[in-house]
Amino acid sequence: MTHHFTRRALLTSALSSVATVAFAEAPLTSLRPTARPDLDPKTSPLAQVTTAEIIADADLNGVVGFMLADAKTGQLLEATDADIGLPPASVTKAMTALFAIKTLGPDYSFRTRLLATGPVVDGVLQGDLILAGGGNPNFVTDELSALVKQFVDLGITKITGAFQVWGDALPYREEIDPPQLDHLGYNPSVGGLNLNFNRVHFEWRRANGRYTIAMDARSETQRPLVYTSRMRIVDRAVPIYTYARAGKIDEWTVARGALGDSGSRWLPVRNPALYAGDVFQTMARALGVPLPNPEKIAELPEADEIAAHESEDLTKMMRSMLRFSTNLTAEGAGLTATKTIVGKPFELPESAACMTRWAEQRSNVRANFADHSGLSDVSRVSAQDMVAILRDPDAIGTLRPILKDIPMTDEDRDVIVDFPARVVAKTGTLNFVSTLAGYVRTEAGGDLVFTIFAADLEARARGKAAGDEQPAGSIGWNRRAKRLQQRLLQRWSLVFQSEA
Repeated sequence: MTHHFTRRALLTSALSSVATVAFAEAPLTSLRPTARPDLDPKTSPLAQVTTAEIIADADLNGVVGFMLADAKTGQLLEATDADIGLPPASVTKAMTALFAIKTLGPDYSFRTRLLATGPVVDGVLQGDLILAGGGNPNFVTDELSALVKQFVDLGITKITGAFQVWGDALPYREEIDPPQLDHLGYNPSVGGLNLNFNRVHFEWRRANGRYTIAMDARSETQRPLVYTSRMRIVDRAVPIYTYARAGKIDEWTVARGALGDSGSRWLPVRNPALYAGDVFQTMARALGVPLPNPEKIAELPEADEIAAHESEDLTKMMRSMLRFSTNLTAEGAGLTATKTIVGKPFELPESAACMTRWAEQRSNVRANFADHSGLSDVSRVSAQDMVAILRDPDAIGTLRPILKDIPMTDEDRDVIVDFPARVVAKTGTLNFVSTLAGYVRTEAGGDLVFTIFAADLEARARGKAAGDEQPAGSIGWNRRAKRLQQRLLQRWSLVFQSEA
């Protein structure tokens, strides 16, 4: 079987390679269109029902808090329990996008460099070669391959010194959210030198009763094998995966009975700088330039830049993050914004606190962001405060153009053709937490801003205590919560149609 992995496919694989709603948000729509229902606000049944009836019909344990306001005037239109702080989940990424773009600028880009500590004489680099990260959270193997080619095109055939990797442009963190299970690919390490969202691709096939396995760093055109991650198949029932660090190596085991005939998934990387160096070394060797094994360094020495890669601009990166909900993108952007504000790298909790203070000062709100991605369920913000953040004119101008469209769907989750309103928003999903926040443009041209938070924190705590990747009841709960969001949005689009 041939696999083609574009940048979009790498992003999408973060959704499809895991069987949990903690990051892989269930699709809001199917691909089937459905006929436009009765959307006349005077006759439509949905326009006549109350929000209390919609909430009751959703049958959700826990708390539902929402607020709808006029985006221009701030007039409160509807609200329920809007002052209760709840986990915003990936709605946090909307806050992070605003924080990063307003702090760093919409055209900011991340620079990954190759440095040399000595001259090149007759094709020999007389010194050390350094792969130095600049915090780019979206750096992928194809881009690293282009950097390798720049290096080889310089005519260098070998180096006399060490091959070093530097990842301290941003502080290292072993996991975004430590309470999560070890094997979840959406909860990788964070650092200043990242590759493939700090995930390694594990693939297995069974033939003649035996498995062949591979750990690689695949992308659109490359599939280099990885040596800083290893996998063993073991005979046991549970747990399905175990992880241990053995020096520079991520050591994994997987239960044989869980594999089936073939399959694959992305696993997190805990040594991201060495992982990037490992892949660079493999690709350089394939082009005829042998390098020693990579070594991490904590400080950059005096060195000359010999090649570099510039990321896409921050606005494009944030649009992609808001669409695919990539956690590492959010953490990298948020940490870099904080570093710019305070003049030095801050650890993730302190950086999240910096973003919290920034939001409070701009929008006169009370919040508590524990990270930049929303992966932690410790974060708290109320629906009314999230609306206040989104209603700021700067937020509207910055976020509205890059938030994803949320199609309206019927009771069978089929897209309603020609629905008379446009919704752009950020979704958020954890087990027993479902959130949505953004903007509605009504048929009459009015602009609304909304936030819908739902959370059953007791059920979530029980699932975490049991160590369940997908706790019993979570799929149905989250599906009903998303249906609640749809019904509220459709009701609002019909009832509140005042012109801008």
